[in-house]
Amino acid sequence: MKGNFIILATVIALVLSLPFDSFATETTRKKLDDAKKAKQESESQLDDTKEDLVEMHEEKASLQGQLNNLNSQLNEVSNNLESLEEQIGDKETDIENTQMELEAARQREADQYASMKKRIQFMYEKQKFVMVGMFLGAENFGDFLNQNNYIEQLSAYDRKMFNEYIETRQLIEEKEASLKEERELLEEYKVKEQAEQNRVSGLVNQTSGSIRQYANDISDAEARAQELEDQIRAQEADIKKLEAKLAEEIRLSKLAAASKWRDISEVTFADGDRKLLANIIYCEAGSEPYEGQVAVGAVVINRVLSSVYPDTVVGVIYQDRQFSPVASGRLALALASDKATAACYKAADEAMTGYSNVGNCVYFRTPIPGLSGTRIGGHIFY
Repeated sequence: MKGNFIILATVIALVLSLPFDSFATETTRKKLDDAKKAKQESESQLDDTKEDLVEMHEEKASLQGQLNNLNSQLNEVSNNLESLEEQIGDKETDIENTQMELEAARQREADQYASMKKRIQFMYEKQKFVMVGMFLGAENFGDFLNQNNYIEQLSAYDRKMFNEYIETRQLIEEKEASLKEERELLEEYKVKEQAEQNRVSGLVNQTSGSIRQYANDISDAEARAQELEDQIRAQEADIKKLEAKLAEEIRLSKLAAASKWRDISEVTFADGDRKLLANIIYCEAGSEPYEGQVAVGAVVINRVLSSVYPDTVVGVIYQDRQFSPVASGRLALALASDKATAACYKAADEAMTGYSNVGNCVYFRTPIPGLSGTRIGGHIFY
């Protein structure tokens, strides 16, 4: 019996001599590592965003240069348009003059045609009688020659009128051809004018649209960079808090390892401690096996026994940021209707006798990589 007591005392001494900070602070270490990784990721995203901003500013500057070049081309287009508009105005005047000349020529042609028509009609109906009258009315040969000379002059006049008619007809054809050419040239000028208007404006619109898009992208990227910088500052603040929390847990763990532990017989339980312990067991391990429920109760009682933590069940359970069901309100709801099962009450009773199936462990949590300890159900106790 004495040999068993010596062995048990040796085991307890070894457990008490373990470095508590290797277990008790693992959760905080994990949170601290995650926070540092998140900060590094944010910094990497910020660097990428800043690189994107540099590229977008360079592209915007390039597009702005293209737009300035296009604006120079627009000035050239404007000058070309001014020249074309002047040519169009001159050509419209030419067309108007040609149209007037053509109308006058057509009127002259119509008059000449009417005169010739009457002349031909007269010659066809009356000339034979006039000729006979002139021949018979001549008193002598000299008079006859004079009459003949008159007829020749009349014929020459008719030929002249006919030639003038032909010339007028040719003039009309030339004017019509000239008018057609001038109208075609006018249309060509108008086509060139439209082409000049469209030559650069499309590119200007496209480039301006690209610049606006880049400006929007730059604005979004700058806003994103600002968000990342704010996020990094917040993450740095979280890291500082976690580092402080880690340092405090290490201090408490070392202090607990070196501190005095009370015997269970020295603890005086209040009337509501049993119900409170049973319900925190229910909240933390209600779905765990019975051994896991006993272990959660043992962690609470171990803290009551340690001089590092409050010396009452109420003080331990309601210690700031120690048990999540307290902060979330689940414990209050459970206590309101006493949700603890019979198994939870039995586990609380065992723990309150001083029994522990996890030694002097004062922490438990769901498993995470790198965390070692006593595994019971879905929890690791350390």
